[in-house]
Amino acid sequence: MVTSSDLATLGHRIRHFRTRAGLTLDTLGESVGVTGSQLSLIENGKREPKLSLLTAIADAVNVPLTDLLTREPPSRRAALELELLDAQAGPLYSTLGLPAVKPSRGMSDETLEAIVGLHRELQRRATEAIATPEEARRANTELRALMRSRDNYLPDIEKVAEERVTAAGHATGALTHRTVGIMAEQLGFELLYVNDLPNSARSITDLENGRIYLPPASIPGGHGLRSMALQAMAHRILGHTVPTSYAQFLRQRLEINYFAACCLMPQTRAVAFLTQAKKDRNLAVEDFRDAFGVTHEAAGLRLTNLATSQLDMRLHFLRVNDEGMLQKGYENDGLPLPSDVTGSIEGQRVCRKWSARSAFARRNRTTEQYQFTDTPVGTFWCSTQTGTTDAGEYSISVGVPFDEAKWFRGRETQRRAESQCPDESCCQRPSDELSEKWRDKSWPSARLHTQVLAPLPSGRFPGVDDNEVYDFLDRHAATE
Repeated sequence: MVTSSDLATLGHRIRHFRTRAGLTLDTLGESVGVTGSQLSLIENGKREPKLSLLTAIADAVNVPLTDLLTREPPSRRAALELELLDAQAGPLYSTLGLPAVKPSRGMSDETLEAIVGLHRELQRRATEAIATPEEARRANTELRALMRSRDNYLPDIEKVAEERVTAAGHATGALTHRTVGIMAEQLGFELLYVNDLPNSARSITDLENGRIYLPPASIPGGHGLRSMALQAMAHRILGHTVPTSYAQFLRQRLEINYFAACCLMPQTRAVAFLTQAKKDRNLAVEDFRDAFGVTHEAAGLRLTNLATSQLDMRLHFLRVNDEGMLQKGYENDGLPLPSDVTGSIEGQRVCRKWSARSAFARRNRTTEQYQFTDTPVGTFWCSTQTGTTDAGEYSISVGVPFDEAKWFRGRETQRRAESQCPDESCCQRPSDELSEKWRDKSWPSARLHTQVLAPLPSGRFPGVDDNEVYDFLDRHAATE
């Protein structure tokens, strides 16, 4: 289907090559058998010409037909004119009630640049105004519900990832840094490690020169380097475009993380490993982690991708910080995750009785903690491993309903707890005796989290400063 934008671009290309050939509308019209007024309508994007007429025009201006049909504007000036026309035809400009400005020949390039710049800023501010935290939370909640309905499994990405890993020559063992480099080369990219990445960016891909910039801290090795490089490549492999909403941005983040996990733990080998472990009744996240050389969190999340679709097992996954706040969560086994009125789970406090929180009190944290927890909707078994980052401690928990615990190592644990959450009397609300004892005798000073007051950043991607990114690319383009 030919759009009005395509017709406008075609018209600009015809005008560009006509004027370059020194022809007027009338002289070109005589040459191709139409009137100058008909050509004017075509050049202004008001009429779609037949292919035979386009062929005659191409011959008359002495260019290949493909030069007329390409969708690229013929010049910088033409690109600005087309962008102005598109902006004024959009719903945002129409709400202002202002007349359209026609980019005439007499309008200087500087004036045109200024008007187009104003339209870009108008669009940016309108986009920023709707990019509220509520929108982000709503989009994230909807995406989580969608993935739950699919058992957290995306077969198309599984297939693409396995094909890419196989094409790079990887067959057994953990995915090596060298293999990741080969995968990048096959896409036409070089991996480079630099120490001046903008603070707001995890990596930057230079599409013009075929480079993927990563932080040098990853050079010594580990899961982080491979994962970040694979995520950067995934945008290209999965055909992502600049996101226009939080929903699209979050979906892209999910897909690139999923692709990286599929490469680091390819489905065929991962399912074979897990199937054998289940057969031996010795499933363990830590074994899965070590077999593929990834983090405990990555192994736990990957298990959520494969457990239901490939092992016929329902489960849950939790990442909780040392304050008891849920940072990531997934369940399709009925575990009652805490949520707010919108259904969002991130930032909600989990029950004190759950292993995800009680594991912080352990003295020996070198191995997983196993626990059965009785809840209002049934009994669940889970394994929990704790870790530490610059932001503080966190725990990773993977669990299943009681009947599924028979497949896991640690099922013999005698550790058991009872949780009545979401009933606040379980662990959220103090007893009447304790409340009475300390009422009017204490005053805790609450900590203010900076993100409560900070506005959401501008830029094409939430959290990324475009100005820093472009400065970075300019510096490296000049030195490499």
